[in-house]
Amino acid sequence: MLGFDWWWAMLLVPLPLLARRLLPAADNVDVALAVPLLNRYRFTDASIRKSTYRVARICFWLFWICLITAASRPFWLGEPLSRTVSGRDLMLAVDISGSMSETDMTINSKTASRIEVLKIVVKKFIQRREGDRLGLILFGTNAYTYVPLTFDLDTLSELLADISTGLAGRHTAIGDAIGLAVKTMREQDTEHKVLVLVTDGSNTAGFENPIVAAQAARQQGLTIYTIGVGTDAQTLSQTYGLSNIPTGVALNERVLGRIADVTGGEYFRATNTPALEEIYMTLDKLEPVEYKYQSHRPRSELFALPLLTGIFIMVFFTAWSTWHSRSSGVL
Repeated sequence: MLGFDWWWAMLLVPLPLLARRLLPAADNVDVALAVPLLNRYRFTDASIRKSTYRVARICFWLFWICLITAASRPFWLGEPLSRTVSGRDLMLAVDISGSMSETDMTINSKTASRIEVLKIVVKKFIQRREGDRLGLILFGTNAYTYVPLTFDLDTLSELLADISTGLAGRHTAIGDAIGLAVKTMREQDTEHKVLVLVTDGSNTAGFENPIVAAQAARQQGLTIYTIGVGTDAQTLSQTYGLSNIPTGVALNERVLGRIADVTGGEYFRATNTPALEEIYMTLDKLEPVEYKYQSHRPRSELFALPLLTGIFIMVFFTAWSTWHSRSSGVL
């Protein structure tokens, strides 16, 4: 559908005609500018033919109409396009601390680091969230909003693939990550708010206690689902023969389970590919997509078309008048 932002500009089309009729004629008929080069041609009233005058008048009016049309800001509205969305915002809080580089996981019977498993977990979760608005928080010693809430899930997946451990510090501040998610979600006018926390569960840094942060999240209506990535202390001791596992290396399922319970969510443990698939399916059941539809009409600006047409008309008239002057006003 064709439309105009400033349709009232069309009222200016008869302005030259009104000016010619209402304004008095100029008394001074002297030449305003003397150009000796033009004396080589005969620009006299007798040499101006009616056809030349007619062409000049047509070109002027066409140029004026094109100029006014461009000034009215024409646009074209396309057919309505529908987009499926849900009334839900989800934040992903991803642990990229130093402990996530531990190679105590398996993917397809191959040894893998925790961060590699984490990327698989989160990437497939993102692919299944069509219609949701997702954001990404990265945390280590500090927590940062890496990607604000967005519908662009493809870009979110690409940015997730580029992350690496240590970018936010070597330690783990789970409480600060939850607090940042609460602050972000507080500014959103949505009824259903969800945080998916993916970490090894060992809080070793930050100013806020994870459980206290989870209680604040519950007050804000934020549900937290936790996914544990890593190996517990007992298994690590048996595998590596160490009696004392360094702090922050082993998976702390107790903390992750407590965080989920406080907010009404659920805790999952990512151990292998079948377990990951079960996590996806369970989350889909716990957080079903409530489809809504938003429609918009794409808009294309058209002011350049009449503007370029007017310029072309003036260039044509200038070239034509020059040629006509050379052919009729001989040297």
